[in-house]
Formats: sequence, C-alpha cells, structure tokens
Amino acid sequence: MGNDFSVLMLVYAGDRPEHFDLALRSIAGQTLPPAEIVLVVDGPVSDGTEEVIRKYSEELASGGTDFRVIRSETNLGCGGAKRLGFGECRYPLIAMMDADDVSVPDRFEKQIRYFADHPDISVFGGYITEFVSAEDPADLSRKAGTRTVPETDAEIREYMKKRCPMNHVSVMVKKDDVAACGGYMDGYYQNEDYYLWIRLGLAGRKFGNIPENLVNVRVGEEMYQRRGGRKYFRSEAGLQKLMLRNKMISFPRYCVNVAERFVLQVLMPNRLRGLIFRKLARE
Repeated sequence: MGNDFSVLMLVYAGDRPEHFDLALRSIAGQTLPPAEIVLVVDGPVSDGTEEVIRKYSEELASGGTDFRVIRSETNLGCGGAKRLGFGECRYPLIAMMDADDVSVPDRFEKQIRYFADHPDISVFGGYITEFVSAEDPADLSRKAGTRTVPETDAEIREYMKKRCPMNHVSVMVKKDDVAACGGYMDGYYQNEDYYLWIRLGLAGRKFGNIPENLVNVRVGEEMYQRRGGRKYFRSEAGLQKLMLRNKMISFPRYCVNVAERFVLQVLMPNRLRGLIFRKLARE
C-alpha cells in the first residue's frame, strides 16, 4: 500500500502552538505516513508556532516525509488558504487536517485502503469525536460527543439536502475531481466545504464515509459562536437557495431548512446553540 498522498493543513495566529504540535505529531505517528505535508501559514503567527514548524521540518525530513511550508503575508481565511495549499499538493489524494485536531493512528491507512477498494469514490471521510480542550493539551478524555455521518453515496446525497454530510477535517479527496469542480471557493462565509460538496454532488461525483472515528476534534464555546449570527445565517441560506435553484431540494424543504437555521443561528443564544449542536447528529 503506497503512501503517494498529501496532507493539507492550515495554521494561523489563533492556533495554540502546543495543539499544533500534537496535530503534527498525530500525522508523523501514522501507521501509513504521507509522502508530503503541505502547511499553509495563513498570515503572521507566533514565535511558538514558528518553533513547532522548525521542529517538524527537521523531524519529518529525516523520516522521509516532505514538509512543505507555504506562507501568505496576509490572512486569506479558510477558503483562500485551502485554495492556495490545494494547488501546491503534488499527489492525487489529499487528506485534510486542522492545526488543533488529532488524527487516530491508522486514519490514513484506512482511507488509502478504501480508495483502493472503491475507485469510483471522490471524497471519503468518517466520524469525528469532539472533545472539550483541557488545560493539558494532550488530554482527550473530556468527550463532548461523536458527530456521526451517513455512509453510502445515496445516504450522503439525501443527508446533504438538510445538513453538511461530511466531517471536513476527516476527509481525503481526489485532487483532480475536486479541481474539476472549481476547488475551494470563498463566497459562503465559513461554509466553503459544504459549498464544495454541493458542487461535487451536482457534478455526479461519489462520496463515502466509514462508521468509525478518524479524528479527535477540539471544541469550545467559541466554535458555537462562529456558527451563529446573521452573517453565518445568510451564508447558509445562500447555500439552500443554490440547492433549490439546481433542483437538489424542493421548495418546502428549502423553507424548512431556512427556518431552522434562522432560529438556530439568529434567534438562539450561544449557550443553547451549543447544547443543540452537541445533540444534533451526535452520539
């Protein structure tokens, strides 16, 4: 089983160096390490983050993984930074990874095996386990829930009509298929991944998920704040309109989706929104 795949990771000023260190450690310790890691440094970062980058530049090179650092002097945001890094990846499969999450040790081995067994799939991911970040950055014990996702292409397409059907930080994608659909694009505030899956779905590309945890993801109240507000609602409503216009959803489904999002993202306070998100599609 070859390791001809890339890992794309973004880091920016808000990421804590100790979390970033653990994220890279979880990649370096994989049962099937990647051929390369493409790290996009999105704007200026702290001295601590720069030290972590220097540390792994040396360590990964000695282990045979090419660690390529792409820098943007200004903050591009998630969509722009992903687009920049995606174009720099040199292998046909690209795994996504956040700078404060921890991949399980055999994540990439499972994903590469799945692609070998399912050559028609363009995007493959799995469950994520959310945990509340503790004082000790290595403490994963404070589990907040597991975000489950549908498994088959048909189930994923049906789920897409209501909510984002993939855990983005868990996915591995075929570079050419994503590029053919325009790649990562801005225009839908913090929803560039959902926007991408919709475009891939409209293009007839296939999806898959494994019913197993692939990534441990840090969560906190600030995450729920980011998922609220009128700007976030307008972005979500725009995606619903896009699906309606392309006949992915019916008008009644559109009305229900927009109404649910207005209540959740505009009317609901952060604390209650956090409780709902912890229960929604989670175990």
